[in-house]
Amino acid sequence: MTTPTGTGTGSGTGKRVVVFDYGFGNVRSAERALARVGADVEITRDYDKAMNADGLLVPGVGAFAACMKGLKEARGDWVVERRLSGGRPVMGICVGMQILFARGIEHGVETEGLDEWPGTVEPLRAPIVPHMGWNTVKAAEGSWLFAGLDAGARYYFVHSYAVRDWNFEAANPSIQPPKVTWSTHGEPFVAAVENGPLWATQFHPEKSGDAGAQLLTNWIETL
Repeated sequence: MTTPTGTGTGSGTGKRVVVFDYGFGNVRSAERALARVGADVEITRDYDKAMNADGLLVPGVGAFAACMKGLKEARGDWVVERRLSGGRPVMGICVGMQILFARGIEHGVETEGLDEWPGTVEPLRAPIVPHMGWNTVKAAEGSWLFAGLDAGARYYFVHSYAVRDWNFEAANPSIQPPKVTWSTHGEPFVAAVENGPLWATQFHPEKSGDAGAQLLTNWIETL
């Protein structure tokens, strides 16, 4: 991976990115946003194309359980696991981030996630739910995902559930721990994670204007 230096305006990178189409995501919005920053984008659930792309983006909207069911039916769980085992970049957005955690709890029903990270996706405890609209984040120190972005930049959130507690113990202490970015709506919650080839955001970069474009540029330039 290389340090990102993009401007968020697209530079014809030629990087091939697959937006994984498993029926639960704003795939067209993601496609347009990625094309804007210069990626060669394809929307597909084709296994070989998803495996061989430079980057895989996993969107997600709706319920945790439904997204997990759809992802498994499309063999997306295999794609994510095998790409990561080979060090190949994957990025999750919104519920596409949530399903990377160990489990989700909605309406008292617990559903197993992909378990790439420990943690439980739970209802937000806030005066107003869903958390819908623009909000700032506290980026992790040394973040590549938020490189070049002002601390006051705002990102577009739409969610009622989040990971409120982060407890991660690396199996190998010599490996750099994940970079975790936080936001607050009623209480602090995980807004983004950078963990080797696996990055994810709770907010929607494809709906976050120039800040979102810069963030996607930062990801593309690490592929």
